This record gives sequence, C-alpha cells and structure tokens, in this order.
Amino acid sequence: MISFLIQKTQDEGLRLDKYLVSQLSNLSRSKIQNWIRSGNILVNGLIKKTGYSLEINDEIKVDPPKVLEQNLKLLPENIDLDILHEDEDIIIINKQAGLVVHPGTGNPNGTMVNGLIHHFNSLSTINGETRPGIVHRLDADTSGVMVVAKTNAAHMHLSAQFQNREIKKKYIALTWGIWTDNNGEIDKPIARKKKDPTSYIVSDMGKQCSTNYEVEKKYRHLSKVSFFPKTGRTHQIRVHSAYLGFPIFGDEKYGGGIAKTRGFLPEFSQFYKRKIKRLKRHALHANRLEFTHPASKENIYFESSLPPDFLNLVNSIESFYEG
Repeated sequence: MISFLIQKTQDEGLRLDKYLVSQLSNLSRSKIQNWIRSGNILVNGLIKKTGYSLEINDEIKVDPPKVLEQNLKLLPENIDLDILHEDEDIIIINKQAGLVVHPGTGNPNGTMVNGLIHHFNSLSTINGETRPGIVHRLDADTSGVMVVAKTNAAHMHLSAQFQNREIKKKYIALTWGIWTDNNGEIDKPIARKKKDPTSYIVSDMGKQCSTNYEVEKKYRHLSKVSFFPKTGRTHQIRVHSAYLGFPIFGDEKYGGGIAKTRGFLPEFSQFYKRKIKRLKRHALHANRLEFTHPASKENIYFESSLPPDFLNLVNSIESFYEG
C-alpha cells in the first residue's frame, strides 16, 4: 500500500482520478477508476467517486488488487540473471542483450520475468501477474542496468520518480556517422508508425520527447556517444539518433543495419558487415541509473560497464583503424 497526502495548493480541487494518473504513470486512467470504484483506493478511509475534488490534508491510500492474467500462465525458469544489488525493496539487474523483459505476444516464456519469479519470492504486483516487479523496460537487444521493485510501495515510489523525470539515466552507443556537435539536446516528439505499430518516428502528432547527448569519441565512419534521456519513450534514443542521421550500429529497424554498410570502400564494407553479423544486436547499453531509494530516501546509483560483445566491437574497430 502507498499513501499520498494532499498538501500543495495546486493539487487542491483536482479530480481524484486525474491526480492519481499524474502520480502513477504506469497505470491507465481507466484502471485507476476501477480501483477507486472497487474500494482499492480510499480517501480518508472512505470510498469516493472518481471525480471527487481533492482538499488540503486529504490522505489517499492505494492498495492494488491482485490481478489475474487469464490468457498466460507465468512459470518460473532458472534463467541466469546478473544481480548487481538486492535489498528489501529493490533489485538491480544488469540485463543481458537478447533477453526480453516480460512475456508478451511471441514471447510466452524465457523472459527476465520468468527468471525473476524463480529467484525471488517477493515482487510488486502493480503491473499484474505477467509483469511482477517491472517498473520500466529495456528493449530486448539493449543491455544494461534495470531496477525491479520487490514491493508495491517501492514500485509506486519509483514509478513517480520516472513520471517526474527525477531518475537520471545514461546510455552508451556506437552510432554511424561523425556528429557535427559534440553535445546537445534532441527535443522531438515521437509517435508510432501507422503502417508498423512496432516502430516509431519523429512526428508533431507524437508525445514530447527529449534526449541529451555527448560525443565521447569519433572514428572514421562511426562515433561513440553517451545519451541522457530526460523522457522514457519506447525506442527513444534509437529514433532520435536515427532522426539526426546517426542510426545506432546494428539497428536494423532504424537504418543502422547491414544496408548501412554499402557505399564504403570494399574493405570497410566487409569489415562493418562482419561486425554487425557478429554483434547480432544494436550497439546500445544502459550504463548508469541514478534515483532516490524508495525506503531510505537516499540518492543512489548503479553502473554497468560495457558487456564483452560491445567492448570487443569497440576494440576491434579501434584496432582496424589503427592498422
């Protein structure tokens, strides 16, 4: 259970459901309304209407119901997870590339979640039985640091930090091209592609999206770049980088795959093609995650160095150019 105390004048008069949507970004308004009607959300110990107008000193208590997923039975699997940290409230995972975070269409098992329920007895239930503990995600082919919630209170606290853009994230990528500016901000909204709902594009009709970047090293045809996303949209870094003309190395979906190796001198084309085939994913790694611990309220951070496949890629490129 998690509690909210209304103390800010700007929150006074807000609808109960609208206020909770702003605080619990991972929950839809319809789900919150259902929880209010079912008594899982109380104001001052009483059931209120979804449109109840909040008053100063109102105490809201959220007690998420246990959600049963009817179409998918989640089974524990002994999947090797790189656990960087664990305490009573959170787990920090260094996710390997190729590991899908949670079950879904085409991925009924073999996911990180299947491994989580094998290794841990306590995980948050906010996102239902098929996504226990999952507060945020990484793309299947993106490696790096993730935080998992063990309790619903921790989940709510972390979710609010993501919603309020208080969590600091750093990614490392290898991109095609030589960036003109060594640092800057990409502030472009993105939306789903109408013809391909699994892909995203920069669009004025999309959601606001902002990514800072710093170029760490420039090679002959490639650049090593650090990205600092302010928002957390799906495929955000991949879309923004490609939009500027610098798709991530190996990213077939957004123009950084095998087709990008054409047009170079033969020795370069062949080298890049071999490296993409060997990497078998896009060169993007979640390097650092910084946030406030949901229980101790201390500012903490966790880091993950480049995994062997990414590190070998960078080393081989440097050796190739030097040779």
